[in-house]
Amino acid sequence: MENLTRKTMIGAMLCAMAVPAAAQDKVEATVQADFVSSYIWRGQDLGDVSLQPTLGVSYKGLSLTAWGNVGLSDPDDTKEFDITLAYSTGGFNIGVTDYWFNSPNDRYFSYAAHETSHVFEANIGYDFGPVAVQWYTNFAGNDGLNDSGDRAYSSYFEVSAPFSLAGCLWQATVGAVPYATSFYADAGGFAVTNVSLRASKDIKVTKIFSIPLFAGITANPSTEKAYLVCGFTLRP
Repeated sequence: MENLTRKTMIGAMLCAMAVPAAAQDKVEATVQADFVSSYIWRGQDLGDVSLQPTLGVSYKGLSLTAWGNVGLSDPDDTKEFDITLAYSTGGFNIGVTDYWFNSPNDRYFSYAAHETSHVFEANIGYDFGPVAVQWYTNFAGNDGLNDSGDRAYSSYFEVSAPFSLAGCLWQATVGAVPYATSFYADAGGFAVTNVSLRASKDIKVTKIFSIPLFAGITANPSTEKAYLVCGFTLRP
């Protein structure tokens, strides 16, 4: 969650996509699983074929979401478990995410400085309709370092634009790291790390059941790498 699958679907989750509070007058639940050909996040390659489950509840703009990633083709891929608390009203959204990875410390309840695998991130953004803007900053945990060897308070921002074309829903995204941090592929300063285009379409299986299929291209100008990702979502 920001990524072809993660928190774009919480906001991806993720980080929270703006949902008008008036549209939620009762508690709603989210249960789904994404299967992806590779795990690409903000222009970084984090794993091969993966399963990414989501469990969440929301009420009048307030949401609590759990999201995870586990590699299916490579047992050495990093396992991940994220929890996001977010609030949105109108186009405005704000949230806090606790990311956890099984490396360098595979103990989930270890929060000691210089030992924890948790990363805590705050995000704020606004969805103007044709264009949405998001800003993310790490404020605690296993953050990256800047050129001086100090905590970088690693940040990332992106601009995304959804549109419809040829029967598919599309989203174009451009994301960048504003200053030096080792958290984003050792960015030595301002760096564009994510230029992506994603398309999705529901594939009808029966009269009452369809499977959302998606595919996308992501380029990272900073590392000079590019990725083609596809996947599908299962939900009730």
